[in-house]
Amino acid sequence: MRTRSSQAVRKLLALVPPTARVWREGKEHEVPLDAVRLGDLVRVRPGESIPVDGEVVDGLSGVDESLVTGESLPSEKQPGDEVIGGSVNQAGTLLVRVSRIGEASFLRQVARQVEEARALKPGVLALVDRVLDFYVPAVLVVAGLALLAWGPGAWLVAGAARGTRAIYAALAVLVMGYPCALGMATPLALIRGGGIAAGRGILMRSAEAFQALRDLDTMALDKTGTLTTGRPVVERVEPLAELDRAEVLGLAASVEQVSEHPLAGAVMAAAGADKAAILPVEEFVAVPGRGARGRVGGRPVAVGSPAFAAMQGADLRPHHSRIEAIQDAGWTAAVVVAEGRAVALLGIGDPLKEDAAETVSRLRKAGLDVVMLTGDHERTARAVAARAGIRQVRAGVLPEEKAAAVRALQEEGRRVAMVGDGINDAPALMQADVGIAIGAGADIAIESADIVLVGERLGAVVEAVRIGRVSYRRTVQNLVLAFTFNGVGVPLAAAVCFTPPGRWWPWWPA
Repeated sequence: MRTRSSQAVRKLLALVPPTARVWREGKEHEVPLDAVRLGDLVRVRPGESIPVDGEVVDGLSGVDESLVTGESLPSEKQPGDEVIGGSVNQAGTLLVRVSRIGEASFLRQVARQVEEARALKPGVLALVDRVLDFYVPAVLVVAGLALLAWGPGAWLVAGAARGTRAIYAALAVLVMGYPCALGMATPLALIRGGGIAAGRGILMRSAEAFQALRDLDTMALDKTGTLTTGRPVVERVEPLAELDRAEVLGLAASVEQVSEHPLAGAVMAAAGADKAAILPVEEFVAVPGRGARGRVGGRPVAVGSPAFAAMQGADLRPHHSRIEAIQDAGWTAAVVVAEGRAVALLGIGDPLKEDAAETVSRLRKAGLDVVMLTGDHERTARAVAARAGIRQVRAGVLPEEKAAAVRALQEEGRRVAMVGDGINDAPALMQADVGIAIGAGADIAIESADIVLVGERLGAVVEAVRIGRVSYRRTVQNLVLAFTFNGVGVPLAAAVCFTPPGRWWPWWPA
């Protein structure tokens, strides 16, 4: 486990580029990251990882901050906004004033949280270890008592010590009490359980996970990429004018076809599914953080946020309640504007996985409390939780707050499993009694987990719990049988029922 946490930390810190372009003395210099000082101005170009924590002083752009929030949609940045080192700048160029360096930086703090979570993680004492803690001393005591009984004890009772019998009795007890059966009982059950799990796309990375799964009473789930697909799609199209759905999507896709924004891909996919006509766009302009506009078929068309639509002259007052309804559903509201008039509203969201609601229901039937921990906004988180059937929600939590939430549940006496897929889930995965990573997620999450679900199927969580519980029951069964064998053999050995070859008690001479 220590090795796994160290690997996770190394991969986490590797997200930050080794150099930064710093503006000093009127010129741009590329310097090692260790040479960057507080207050320096750092230039970040489109597509680059941001090397430092700081505040935007110039530029507009969308920034992928999934390492902080776990969300796939970019966060729009403008002067005055904070950015985090390791996040990815997508569209525009940013000039960032450095506000935190070294151990104070966000990624360094997350790395420290991973290590601390490992240190604070409750230890799981394997069942066989508990048995051996009492069994081995008991065997040694019985061997000593047998030696005393056939030696000094026989002399006191019968007037003559049986030295040979005493030695053989003690040796026979040690031989019969050797815990080879106990030592095989656990591995055989766990190997069988691990093989069944692997055949169903579940990789068990630690033996302790089997016992922890048996004791679980709480399942904490991340949202994006765990309960949801992690890919935005157009969930709702509401035409506001005489245009139909296909015509609206055609106009929006015509503008978005040259955009690199993640929401543009969702619009293009929806237009393709509806076989909408996509026309060439002219005079295309993307406004980071707001939307895009251009001329389609000779008329101005824009797609973007409600605020961006208002900037294009659209009157959204009659549609305020519809926009609120889209946002209450946990979707991003986008407005399609043609010739200064709003012609459609789009609801773009991250849909639930097909088996998400069923998995939550099955977890409850298995006796587990289900909790959602997410870095997303409260409104979106509660909307997704309602669709999945989850009642307990903690939204807007940072990576260290996720780990703290798991630790708080453990301090209540609960056994907690955490399921996640993102960089921001790593501390919580390490802190949980059992960390379960979605195999299609980030490498750092996988390195931090005890169990890896190959692919994106959430229902495998229920199967992992069931396999863990069955394997544990079989382990207990094997231990009982093995202990019965040893428990019967040790007293018989102490009574000298087992003698050297060719001899048989009671005619075996002293």
